[in-house]
Amino acid sequence: MQITFTAEARFELIEAAFYYEDLRPGLGGEFEEEITYYLHSIAAAPELPRPRKGGYRRVNLRRFPHYIAYIIEQGAVVVL
Repeated sequence: MQITFTAEARFELIEAAFYYEDLRPGLGGEFEEEITYYLHSIAAAPELPRPRKGGYRRVNLRRFPHYIAYIIEQGAVVVL
């Protein structure tokens, strides 16, 4: 399934990666790898996480204190 990002979600992802890279060289890349892993999981089974109030779904990252919030819209995943 196709995955797209809102402008705000794309910005937050980039900012978080830079933040982690500033903390420790390579950590930003590790953050991006975890995001990529979960995006592949979402694309494979987007309806698996239950809908929350407001109609969005959410997947918590395991290593970093972030989550991926998204909706399914017209056959695509939109990361919020």
